[in-house]
Amino acid sequence: MDSDEKVMAGQFLVVVADKISTSGLEALTSDERFDVRVGKDWDKQRLHSELANADALIVRSSTTVDEELLEAAPRLQVIGRAGVGVDNIDLEAATARGIPVINAPAGNTVSAAEHTMALILAVARRVPAADRSIRDGEWDRSRFAGMELRGKLLGLIGAGRIGGEVVKRARAFGMRVIAYDPYLTPERAAKLGVVRVEFGELISRADVITLHLPLTSLTEGLIGREELASMKPTALLVNVARGGIVDEDALAEALEAGELAGAALDVFTEEPLPEESRLRSAPGIVLTPHLGAATAEAQELVASEIAQGVRAALLEGDLSQAVNAPAIGGTAMRRLRPLLDLGRKVGRVAGGLSDGGIRRIEVRMAGAGDEALRPLCAAALAGVLAHVVGEDQVNYVNAHHITEARGIQVASSLVPDRHDYSEFIEVVVEAEGGEVRIAGALLGETQHPRIVCIDDFELTIQPQDSLLVLRNNDVPGVIGKVGTLLGDHQVNIAEYVQARGSTRGVALAAVCVDGDVSPALMAALRAVPEILDARVIPLGV
Repeated sequence: MDSDEKVMAGQFLVVVADKISTSGLEALTSDERFDVRVGKDWDKQRLHSELANADALIVRSSTTVDEELLEAAPRLQVIGRAGVGVDNIDLEAATARGIPVINAPAGNTVSAAEHTMALILAVARRVPAADRSIRDGEWDRSRFAGMELRGKLLGLIGAGRIGGEVVKRARAFGMRVIAYDPYLTPERAAKLGVVRVEFGELISRADVITLHLPLTSLTEGLIGREELASMKPTALLVNVARGGIVDEDALAEALEAGELAGAALDVFTEEPLPEESRLRSAPGIVLTPHLGAATAEAQELVASEIAQGVRAALLEGDLSQAVNAPAIGGTAMRRLRPLLDLGRKVGRVAGGLSDGGIRRIEVRMAGAGDEALRPLCAAALAGVLAHVVGEDQVNYVNAHHITEARGIQVASSLVPDRHDYSEFIEVVVEAEGGEVRIAGALLGETQHPRIVCIDDFELTIQPQDSLLVLRNNDVPGVIGKVGTLLGDHQVNIAEYVQARGSTRGVALAAVCVDGDVSPALMAALRAVPEILDARVIPLGV
């Protein structure tokens, strides 16, 4: 039976383009409703030929899913990535074609946690250096005195899925655990058995610091010179999360100067690690080539997870693992796109202004039909959660799943139509630091998106690029100081709105600026005596 006959018979054609655990694909291969074709050294022409009638494509990291490949797959209904990242998949192109992309985020959890522990032990007991020494014919035990983990304080930066597994293993070694995670609630901290602390306290107190967080504009360079200088000289730093979170040059300098006892990295800003990297010659460091998920068990688990996800997507329309697919499509999607985009940006602002663990998110909508409420709620949740799990890990479809997994309550409701706005959305976030309320609206027949309320401050500003939100004493000269600082840092102002709220003496400024805002500029703004609080929220176009 050829491909066309199989399609006529109601069989789904699944193309597996990369090397993936065969046993992990059993959810598909054991079901006669699926014709699974595994590529074995296919060239581009053969791959494109197989994709001509494919309903699903499964890849790992070798195959690049770009516009050209998608052109060759006109029937494609779903793309599966056997792993967490989707860097080799053009999400924008897939979304534009209405193709959901699903990944397998849970399969490598234990392997990543175990590799974290392996690196902690390797650097604490100086295993790689001792191995090299004895292979060189030496027997110098005094050079390799190590550190016991028992009784030591582990500082966990990021307490999500992998971080939680590290906690279990660290406690088995007799370690005490503190954690910094702005989105970690007291309830989850108690369940994990960790003590929540502020970032600065963790950096200065911990004997071992491990990183378990996504790479975002907020976490890039999180561990830099200042943070390294604040660590104990006997401390160890371990990163099995993402390259770019640690300033690699600063780390090399700290190790060379003896300001840090040791470090271990599995991920790097540029991979493979460049030959000229200072890390290669830095003392007291253990380097591994991104091995966090490199176990036979993890590879089978991610294969099984993605196979089940593809199966559910094709048979049931279940896209709970999707990272890009909207909850609706076609004509309705095109009609609601401006409202969904606004909802996500309103959520981004609400998340960016929230402090501490998020307990509840409420989405209120006016002016659109009932069918818009659920996708709009998902869009707003995705915006809020982008600050928690990373922009590339949450979208319309999996936003509800992530809130449920984190114990965040979600409510949504339709409210009476407003006379001032035809379509209106309000997002309320209840977090440890208090309640944040952000509202947005579409204005005019061309549906211009605007943020129209931040807490009790009424304003109108277009959400784009980067949004600076400043709370300041309502005194003369603040606007001038802010403008001067932005000019000094070569940041162009697109729009500047100053608003007064119900609290006398306090004003709020919403400033849209072109491009990114540097940490140096944020530090300068916060140093202005009249400014009480300064935040930046990246919004994109």
